[in-house]
Amino acid sequence: MSGYNILKMQKKLRKYIDEDRYWHTIGVMYTAASLAMCHGADMEKAMVAGLLHDCAKCIPNHKKLKLCEQYHIHISETEKDAPYLLHAPLGASIAKDKYDITDQEILSAITWHTTGRPGMSLLDKIIYIADFIEPMRCKASNLPEVRRLAFEDLDMAVYVTLRDTLHYLKNSASLDKRTIEAYNYYKRIIREKED
Repeated sequence: MSGYNILKMQKKLRKYIDEDRYWHTIGVMYTAASLAMCHGADMEKAMVAGLLHDCAKCIPNHKKLKLCEQYHIHISETEKDAPYLLHAPLGASIAKDKYDITDQEILSAITWHTTGRPGMSLLDKIIYIADFIEPMRCKASNLPEVRRLAFEDLDMAVYVTLRDTLHYLKNSASLDKRTIEAYNYYKRIIREKED
């Protein structure tokens, strides 16, 4: 263990997010730890990224936009139309600034946990999936399948989650082009594995 004080981070985080978001976050943290154990990733990094992935989620949208300017975070047209998407890249900046996280793997996993991206690292994929499958999640129709896949074939779990996200958001203004790029990338990866 490299010495992150996870309990101290939990106490601090609890002041900035609502009760439901806090318990979701705890679920993501422990799910990420389980996935890290299963797939040979750094468990402590997975716990920290899982704990802090939504640290900017409860910031009002108008303030998210201001903070992104302050942190020099590029805001896409999609993010201007759907500022709640900014909680991921903004969360990485807040994790660095307010929680002293300098590890680029952790910051990347926080940044990409909402949209995904082509060529995600193992930790990126773990946080992306843990956010989707944590125990308090219950809305996705194929959740049992994705939960099973997450521990058997992480790339397939990412692909199925991206596919379902695209289907769900197909006519939405909040569909980020990075999600489409990530889907196309993982679709190709799965096809290559099957060939």
